[in-house]
Amino acid sequence: MLNIDGVSYRYRDATTPSLQNVSLNIPPAGVYGLLGPNGAGKTTLISVLAGLLTVTDGLITLDGIPLAEVRSKNPRAFALVPQDYAFYPMLTVAENLRFFGGVLGLGGTELKSQSESAIAFARLEQVVGKRAEQLSGGLRRRLNLAIGLLGKPQLLLLDEPTVGVDPQSRHFLLDSIAALPAAGTTVIYTSHYMEEIEAICQKIAIVDQGQVLAEGTLSDILRSPEPLLEIGLEQQLPVGIAQRYSATHIGEQKYRLILPSTATLQNLLDELASAGCSVRNLSLGQHDLEQVFMRFTNRSLRD
Repeated sequence: MLNIDGVSYRYRDATTPSLQNVSLNIPPAGVYGLLGPNGAGKTTLISVLAGLLTVTDGLITLDGIPLAEVRSKNPRAFALVPQDYAFYPMLTVAENLRFFGGVLGLGGTELKSQSESAIAFARLEQVVGKRAEQLSGGLRRRLNLAIGLLGKPQLLLLDEPTVGVDPQSRHFLLDSIAALPAAGTTVIYTSHYMEEIEAICQKIAIVDQGQVLAEGTLSDILRSPEPLLEIGLEQQLPVGIAQRYSATHIGEQKYRLILPSTATLQNLLDELASAGCSVRNLSLGQHDLEQVFMRFTNRSLRD
């Protein structure tokens, strides 16, 4: 179990901290999702876990042992696959794998075996002799992942690993990542793509402005006592009613409202009738991940 307890981090000269009292419990041999908008603190947290940044507040332990101590004893236990391409463009796929394997201390038959396993896992057999700069975006992402797997890491940190790839490559990457826990690897997966988090993560945390807004299984996160109503009207929704039910405009004369309970639906319909608003259609259900995410992050536009 990876435990993050009260971790905070502020970059030099920053006016606000990038992480504020972050506490998470990440179970072993699964895919744990960090979901948040750009600038939420996801990459900072990944960098802290990878040892690229040092925190002065809080404690991080793996199975009760401080993370720095675990990393010192076994550097290969952790691997980071960053959002940026982390290989040498002028080297071939095979040369990149040999180089980064050497950095990890691999050599001889072990390096050969690990390189072959990484190539097979990422399905790079047809391009091992190509320079990395000649690869498509999807193949570059797969090379990034293959390099991260060379040391058979116990904890694999993936920071937006599907950015800029085509749908077929994204599907392959997601399937490949979802298969890693079967071999005992714990994966921490950061993304702002909700469909990816839903597809492969057993447990997730929603983070924004350096804080954890929610954590749990997907069903835990989606569970809400406040039913969600989508309603189409013949007229514009009156401002007072919109404010009272936290309405979101989602189309022409169509709105999404949050009800305190299903029992208040009749009250809302009475209010609409009194205001002269005719209902065209409505549907009542629970929140999906996008709706929960937008609610937690206050729907604000981010850079």
